[in-house]
Amino acid sequence: MTDKKDLTQPPTTAGSPASMIDTFLAEAKRLGPLAGKAPRARLVFALDATMSRQPTWDLACRVQGEMFAATSDAGGLSVQLVYFRGFGECRASRWVADPRALTDLMTKISCRGGQTQIGRVLRHVRTEARQAPVKVLVYVGDAMEEPIDDLCAVAGELGLLGVKTFMFHEGHDPEAARAFQEIARLSGGAYARFDAGAPHTLSELLRAAAAYAASGVEGLAQLTAGSAQARGLLTAITGRKP
Repeated sequence: MTDKKDLTQPPTTAGSPASMIDTFLAEAKRLGPLAGKAPRARLVFALDATMSRQPTWDLACRVQGEMFAATSDAGGLSVQLVYFRGFGECRASRWVADPRALTDLMTKISCRGGQTQIGRVLRHVRTEARQAPVKVLVYVGDAMEEPIDDLCAVAGELGLLGVKTFMFHEGHDPEAARAFQEIARLSGGAYARFDAGAPHTLSELLRAAAAYAASGVEGLAQLTAGSAQARGLLTAITGRKP
């Protein structure tokens, strides 16, 4: 696999400056290969990096290591970072197994104004899952500005490919809530809302999603005794309370 993937479509008018993502590309190339040869659960960590998202991006930088920590006993986790921002810009890192590498990469990226590109994220994950299994897509965002039917169609395909989509929604936007809930439902995943002012909630949601990616329902169930977020995700996936 190459060091990075550019999901950005060529602009039809004068686009972003050439330096828009140079830092990200340089950091992506520096990420080391996955440790060991044993297969790891694969999780795509996708974030809305439009302008309103900077506080939550900073929060995600601080707590994303929880995903790795939650799966250390189950052989670890491979994570790919995907984000969008600005003028049709959407990027994906290579797969990494080191939380420090992902943190270093994320801290070099700043949020920029733009429209949501959730559809492009879903289509990218569909492509990845067709090449090798992807267990979970974690998406963190606060808005939805795309045709919901288009998103739902791809979400259904992800479900058929075995990709559970965990849609973590910051705020109370009703259109985003409706779309996120449908995407989660059609893929067999789960929807949860959080407040950026309560970092513990997002941290627990990431731990729970990673536990499911690494060990399925059993791994998620092991977290339910001490985590309301894990209990909520388990109920959403299985249809029954722990």
